[in-house]
This record gives sequence, structure tokens and C-alpha cells, in this order.
Amino acid sequence: MKLIVGLGNPGTAYRDTRHNVGFEVLDRLARRCAPGAVARAKFHAALVEGHIGTERALLLKPTTFMNRSGLAVSEAVRFYKLPPENDLLVIVDDVALTCGLIRVRAGGSAGGHNGLTDIEQKLGSGDYARLRIGIDPPGQIPQKNYVLGRFRPDQLELVEPALEDAVAAACCWATHGPMEAMNRFNRRNIA
Repeated sequence: MKLIVGLGNPGTAYRDTRHNVGFEVLDRLARRCAPGAVARAKFHAALVEGHIGTERALLLKPTTFMNRSGLAVSEAVRFYKLPPENDLLVIVDDVALTCGLIRVRAGGSAGGHNGLTDIEQKLGSGDYARLRIGIDPPGQIPQKNYVLGRFRPDQLELVEPALEDAVAAACCWATHGPMEAMNRFNRRNIA
């Protein structure tokens, strides 16, 4: 069983913001691997169950705000007795990556991302896979305002294919593991 978590902020005010690309990827993934499934409330999150290949997949969108994402993730990991280092993938936005790039990692640091920081605190470890989607550095805009803002038209052209690549990368991670996902998808976007 694999647990795939998309991070974002709940509510219509945050829909389509840069910070919610994790939610967008998870929604697309749910349409692909659990068509017609209705999310149920569990673990302070919306949970959809489906299959990616032969793997059972739990798709989780925390209903807490980004900086409290660890609550939902830790509850699900403990309930299903999942080893995070093997069975957890977290999908997030990343201001350090150019818009449209994706990066899969088998582990690592939170890199200043509040959602990842909270997950690491609640799990007691950063040993889990993450899929980062580039949203560009904020430049002169305060980072909080930038991540809670919507993509410019030129960024949307780059983000749309990246979201589809992220769905494919999550599927690859679930069926073939993090190394295969890194080999296939991290290279695709290197200019």
C-alpha cells in the first residue's frame, strides 16, 4: 500500500494558487487511479482509495492549513502502519525550482517548506519521498504573498505539463520506486 499526499491549503480562496499544486496533482491522480471515487473525511484530510497498477494507493489531501499538514500525514501513517521511507510520497510546491520543473527525491530536508517541516516534526524523520514542483522564486514579492498568489499566464504554460509529469512520476514511484522515478523524471526537465 502506498500513501500519496498532496499539500495545499483548504478552501476556495486558495484554489489555483501556487501553494496548492500538490492538491492539483492529487486531484488529477485521483481521476486517473480512482475514477468516480468520492473522497471521505478521515485523518483531518480528504482520503480517496484507488489503485496504481497492482498497488493499492491512498490519496490524501490534508484539510488543515499547510503548516499543520503533519497531523493528517502522521495519523494516516500510524493507522495503516506504513514505513514512511518506503510507502510515503509527499507532493509540494518549491520556490527554489524553476516553474515547470519537477524533482523526485527519496528523502531530504524540508528546505524551508512549512508543510514538509511539520510532517518531519510529526513523523520524527525526513526519511520519506517527496515530489517537488517548481513555481519560480518570488523575486521582490514577499514569499507568503507569492505562494498564495495565482500563476501568471506565462507560468501556467509551464506548470500545466509539469502537473501531468508529476502525476506520471507519482505513478512511477508507486509501481517502480523512487530511484526509477528520479531517473525518468528528474532528467526530463533539465535544460
